[in-house]
Amino acid sequence: MADKKEMLGSAPIGGLLLRLALPTVLAQLINMLYNVVDRIYIGHMPVVGDLALTGVGVCMPILMIVSAFAALVGSGGAPRASIFMGKGDTASAERTLGACFSLQILVSAILTAVLVIWNRDFLLAFGASENTIGYATEYMSVYALGTVFVQLTLGMNAFITAQGFTGTAMISVIVGAAANIVLDPIFIYALDMGTRGAALATILSQALSAVWILLFLCSRRSLLRLRARNLSLAPKILLPCIALGTATFIMQASESVIAVCFNSSLLAYGGDVAVGAMTILTSVMQFAMLPAQGIAQGAQPILSYNYGARNADRVKRTYWLLLKICLGYSVAIWAAVMLFPGAFVSIFNSKAELVTFATTALRIYFCGMALFGIQIACQMTFVSLGKAGSSVTVAVVRKFVLLLPLIYLMPHLASDPTVGVYMAEPIADVLAVTFTAILFAFRFKRALRQIEEPTK
Repeated sequence: MADKKEMLGSAPIGGLLLRLALPTVLAQLINMLYNVVDRIYIGHMPVVGDLALTGVGVCMPILMIVSAFAALVGSGGAPRASIFMGKGDTASAERTLGACFSLQILVSAILTAVLVIWNRDFLLAFGASENTIGYATEYMSVYALGTVFVQLTLGMNAFITAQGFTGTAMISVIVGAAANIVLDPIFIYALDMGTRGAALATILSQALSAVWILLFLCSRRSLLRLRARNLSLAPKILLPCIALGTATFIMQASESVIAVCFNSSLLAYGGDVAVGAMTILTSVMQFAMLPAQGIAQGAQPILSYNYGARNADRVKRTYWLLLKICLGYSVAIWAAVMLFPGAFVSIFNSKAELVTFATTALRIYFCGMALFGIQIACQMTFVSLGKAGSSVTVAVVRKFVLLLPLIYLMPHLASDPTVGVYMAEPIADVLAVTFTAILFAFRFKRALRQIEEPTK
């Protein structure tokens, strides 16, 4: 235990970030396979692949909401646990872990009931058409039953990463992803279950991951143990976690709202082909940016621990290294998509009409991504330092102040309304990055001054 804490507080930052980030990046990429593999197999189903893919794409807003609730608890509680560890307060860190676990069980029960009862109504509201609603409801009716496994896998794994055990966190994801890759073709094709099979493969795989994670957190290998005495839903513990996690929740939940807005606008202007293309675009976006997000998550334990330990110089150097890596990556992936958009699109579907349409749309949708590494680095640093207000502010500005209005404004300003809808994303991204960078420049200096001042 002492060695792990000493590593976070004194090991060379470059090597430490590499050591923590590589497993986290791999875990992020593998975790994405849950949804991406489903879409690849579904998109290549004989005859109905394009409609089935569009139907599952309409489910994405709901899946994002489920993930957002896991992030609300996990991404808020895990950095606070790291900060407590930096202060040497292991008891408070374990109380945070236990309370967050109980909250996730409660949230899972509520979400499951809501999705089982109203999933068809939600899907119709989220852009499903008469051609795609059958595939969408087949997927969601099964997926809803595994909500608790999704919540525990995403939320509790954050507490493993927060301790610096990124390799263990990666294995947690690999366990489920490997099962998903094996089960998908069996359920979808061999057992002829179609989209139901894809959903069943996903929730069974998440269940395996959840069991692995809980076994680790209850074992002596974990620095923070999940103990029965800490399972109280204490407001004093949970409210600061929820406040900090609200930024990540808004970012992910707003993806659901934004997806609904995109789907409804595209359905009106471009029909099922435009909605299907959007499913591919968001899949490429999520998959392409996961390495940068994984690197940022790898930096979180270093930032949080040293902020709690009042080591301002180490916090500053970690942030600047994180910024350089994230920005370099976002520029590189932007260039790859601009040069070879068809290669990315064809991963998800082979139907000529959809591939041609999505290839053009991807270049438009992705053209602001070169600067997005700045957004990722600043957002994660705000969260890592426990700056809930700043985290929420940048999340709200990007999604609700900028992107949401632009989705409805741009079709009226562009010569092609469908192209205008896709243009909303890059315009919002450039404006959001500018705002975030300015805000961060002021708030980060203030945060460093607070820990540089001698304690009274």
